Amino acid sequence: PPPALSLGTVLAPLCMLRNLSSLAPFSILGTVGLGFTALAMAFRYLSGSYATASPLLAAVAAPLQPAFGVAGWKAFFKPKSAILLCMLSTAYLAHYNAPKFFNELQNNTVARYNKMVGLSFLLSMTLSVSVMSFGFLTFGGAASGLILNNYANIDPLMTFCRVAVAAAIVASYPLTFVGVREGTFDLLNVPVKDRTPSAVNKMTFALLAAFTGGALVVKDLSMILSVGGATLGNFLVFIAPALMFRATFKGPESGTERRVAGSIGAFGVVMGALGCYMSFAK
Repeated sequence: PPPALSLGTVLAPLCMLRNLSSLAPFSILGTVGLGFTALAMAFRYLSGSYATASPLLAAVAAPLQPAFGVAGWKAFFKPKSAILLCMLSTAYLAHYNAPKFFNELQNNTVARYNKMVGLSFLLSMTLSVSVMSFGFLTFGGAASGLILNNYANIDPLMTFCRVAVAAAIVASYPLTFVGVREGTFDLLNVPVKDRTPSAVNKMTFALLAAFTGGALVVKDLSMILSVGGATLGNFLVFIAPALMFRATFKGPESGTERRVAGSIGAFGVVMGALGCYMSFAK
């Protein structure tokens, strides 16, 4: 089957790489593909290709056709917006690979590392905002969790974008997977000396099989993003840093900072609870 073929011939070899710098060409390819997709979505919106009575719109399933309400910008202040905020908390979670990125960076000074991180986050933010904005402007409330599902199958431009996004996912998958694999070893208390190439390969295949099996079952990507963001994302972005700060700085001179940290942590708890409730309600 195609999933097993891609797992064994593409993902597994990439995930077994020991050096993340080897993934640089694939990462560049993925970034180019995402950039092209953002431009294609902008073109389709500005050209009105999915406006009323267009040929492409007729080829889109009814539940995925554009649907717009009347609330306008005020809808942002409704509880449902918590779903979006929870999704956003998963957009920049790359801290688990930070040590590897620093160690493998050429001439790895702190200044060069900060510059790399700043430019990477700026590019990621630009792509994320562009795709989110043009996807919503085109399809409104009918926008799918995977926005490319909204575009017609007979649309050649967006078909190419699907291929480009697939390449981007394959290219970026190993970067995330490495963090999961190392975290699993840590949770199992496996000493570094015991993480032999054989052990790493076995763990790689076990995790890939589990994740691929789950991906074949789960159909609603937006649910995964919103619930994951509401729980783990909010914990890592808002709650955990606040707890660590309050545990580290306990003197009276840090009273104001501790209160601010506590407020940030409380905000994370509230947003997480609201996001989970709205995700399941939706």
